[in-house]
Amino acid sequence: MGKYQVTILSLWALFASYVILDLKVQVRASLPLESEIEAKLKLLNKPAVKTIKSEDGDIIDCVDIYKQPAFDHPDFKNHKIQKIPDFLLKSQKSSTDDAFEENSAIFQTWQKSGSCPKGTIPIRRTRREDLLRASSLHHFGQKPAELFINSLNKTNFNFPKFNGSKEVIPENHSASYLVTMGYHYIGAQATINVWNPVVDLPDDFTTAQIWLKTGAANSSDFESVEAGWVVNPKLFGDRKTRFFSYWTRDSYQSTGCFNLACPGFVQTGQVVLGGAISPVSTKRGRQYDLNVGMFLEPNTGIWWLKIRDNIPVGYWRPNLFRGLTTSATIVEFGGQVFSPMVKKTPHTRTGMGSGDFANGLYGNACFMRNVRIMDYSRSLKYPEFVHPTTEEPYCYNAFNHAKYGKEPYFYFGGPGQNHPYCP
Repeated sequence: MGKYQVTILSLWALFASYVILDLKVQVRASLPLESEIEAKLKLLNKPAVKTIKSEDGDIIDCVDIYKQPAFDHPDFKNHKIQKIPDFLLKSQKSSTDDAFEENSAIFQTWQKSGSCPKGTIPIRRTRREDLLRASSLHHFGQKPAELFINSLNKTNFNFPKFNGSKEVIPENHSASYLVTMGYHYIGAQATINVWNPVVDLPDDFTTAQIWLKTGAANSSDFESVEAGWVVNPKLFGDRKTRFFSYWTRDSYQSTGCFNLACPGFVQTGQVVLGGAISPVSTKRGRQYDLNVGMFLEPNTGIWWLKIRDNIPVGYWRPNLFRGLTTSATIVEFGGQVFSPMVKKTPHTRTGMGSGDFANGLYGNACFMRNVRIMDYSRSLKYPEFVHPTTEEPYCYNAFNHAKYGKEPYFYFGGPGQNHPYCP
């Protein structure tokens, strides 16, 4: 064998040894990740008393109410499940409800396939692929931390600042909403029109929701409880419209999560957080909606979430928050699109609401009706002062449609990129 051939063989042997070494390093590096994934799945997926396979592909585990994820937190060692206060179960329907009686039959798809036994709650099972889509296991189930444009507020928002907070522009999400602020709110409720808008980019998601906040509007320092519907392919692995809850103590920076992805929310009802909603509205077709409300029980500092007027979903434990333990100072009703390509060119094509602008009105645009707040009088009322606002009026907009003597409807949404105005 020639000297040249020996050299070539030696180089190939050296290359092969490096490849084998690299593979061994990769295998060793992947082992902790696999163990972390298994540990996370074990933490999220509790032993099931009964399992329901939904026709939409979801697996619903019926879990002992005292073995749900919230009880992994040390604060819940001796916690007793709370009962929703009687004053929150009083029916307070508006004059418009009767007209929508036939269209209010919203339900979750999994319920077609069964129900959970007494003493258990239904929880959507988290799968391995759900965790692999997350940017990190630590941030699974969290909204992206807000990035802010360091400039003066460029929107139509003209309410005063509170607590001396600096107003800033969120860079990675766009919102259109009806806002009221400045009072001590202990609740808010609205009937939210349900749609299934387009989600364009892999990291995008879109919501229609209610926020109750402390802090200042357009501030980088707030805490909130939130609920409504969401289309979030990265979190759920599909483009279905799903019911959600959320909380944060620090403007999404490091605390809070969707649904039961972290300890904080205690589920008590037979509603799946993250469960698909069916049916949804169609343009110029039949309209469907879902009543959502969040209310504070002042004596305990517990925030309750309920749907369809009087169905309790569960509650956020009070030691999650600082200011929200006594009241909220801001209530917002509307939609939000999270995307790395909002307020940039080319803009995302992810839709908000129905994907149509607010001026499309009923049958085309997403709406909220029965918009209500609650103060310490413990009665639901239309807010005394409200203001529609939007951060990107050529991409998504807002319109409070109030006819004389009629219940106001708040419309919001849009398609995102639509040349030439939202390029």
